[in-house]
Amino acid sequence: MTAAPSFKTIEPDLLVEEETLDGYRPERYYPATLGQLFHNRYQVVGKLGYGIASTVWLCRDLNHAPEAPTHIAMKIYANDLPTNRELPIYKHLSSLPSKHIGGRNVRQLLESFEIAGPDGKHTCLVHEACGQSLSQLMKLMPGKLFQTDILRQMMRPILNGLQYLHSEAKIVHTDLSPTNVLMGINDPSVFATFEEHEAQAPIPRKAVQNRTIYMSRSMPLTSAFPKISDFSEARFADDTAQNDLIMPEAYRAPENILGMPWGHEVDIWGFGMMLWDLYEPRRFVVPYNDHGKYSDQHHLAQLVAVIGLPPLDFLEKAEYSWKYFDRDGSWKGDVPIPTNMSLESVEQRLEGEEKRMFLSLMRKIMQWRPEDRPSCEEIFFDEWLCADLIESGDVVHQGGQWIVVADPYSII
Repeated sequence: MTAAPSFKTIEPDLLVEEETLDGYRPERYYPATLGQLFHNRYQVVGKLGYGIASTVWLCRDLNHAPEAPTHIAMKIYANDLPTNRELPIYKHLSSLPSKHIGGRNVRQLLESFEIAGPDGKHTCLVHEACGQSLSQLMKLMPGKLFQTDILRQMMRPILNGLQYLHSEAKIVHTDLSPTNVLMGINDPSVFATFEEHEAQAPIPRKAVQNRTIYMSRSMPLTSAFPKISDFSEARFADDTAQNDLIMPEAYRAPENILGMPWGHEVDIWGFGMMLWDLYEPRRFVVPYNDHGKYSDQHHLAQLVAVIGLPPLDFLEKAEYSWKYFDRDGSWKGDVPIPTNMSLESVEQRLEGEEKRMFLSLMRKIMQWRPEDRPSCEEIFFDEWLCADLIESGDVVHQGGQWIVVADPYSII
């Protein structure tokens, strides 16, 4: 009888996974183990990922309905969060009677419950299982960048999901990025493949104190509609005067950098930054100082170089603006505006008409004034993002507007 493959043991002094995060304290995290049963229903088969406030696990659903998926993804939150923003957002989404087409492009919460850990209580969110994130998928692409038609086909469903969040759910995601968009699953055999991979080549792990730290395993490749996920930093749009710091540093919208009140338009900026990162070999901006630390001043100086000086009426909305700009709107920061940096020079992939069309889209999105940014629908029907549908005849221009003449589910 052939012995089962053994896993690789990681040396105790080598930091991995959540241990590498700033401020990591082991007692914050629940010490889940492979094979463990949660809620008398969910059995852990592998670790999918980790973050500053949680770990995520693929589990068999031992009590799934006959036609329901056999596996789920379970997010186990750290035990010291003062507020769980994600659960109220998901409860609100679940309560909506909407038939908006974009609802299928937002990840679903199936249930939630609490568990007792050795150092406190942990909230568990049970999600539909999804495939790889766009950031994981991008690493598998030739040149680690998406091809044009593939990118278009993925970005349009994301816009549909974003429109649903903004127009019907009244939710601002605030953290839109390639890491937080996951591919859907339309072939349940990927779960058996995941388990087979674990059986044949068990994931490396390390034993420290009262827990085992597992390395994460990626889901197999899938090819279904992408889904917007991770609402841990999301906000309800009708909350008054939101001006707290949000968004990944390099994705931060100008109004957030300058401490202004913000709304759903920050997601439009985030969508543009995500589109750029998935398509271009060079970052839109690199807002870090010589020591590798994020810097408002470096960020603003590079934005000025790429999209021009901000309008004066925009700067007047925040007192913090005058730290870097004169009262006439001129730059006065200690960091000089890069002279060798422009939108045309930062874009390094395209030429000719294709480049003109792509940069036209980016100019529409990357506006200083939030109210000047286009809606999700306007971006969807942009001539560059919709070029393949226009060529195929699935989208036509009639009466001064773009019209979808195909089954909308076939083109999102």
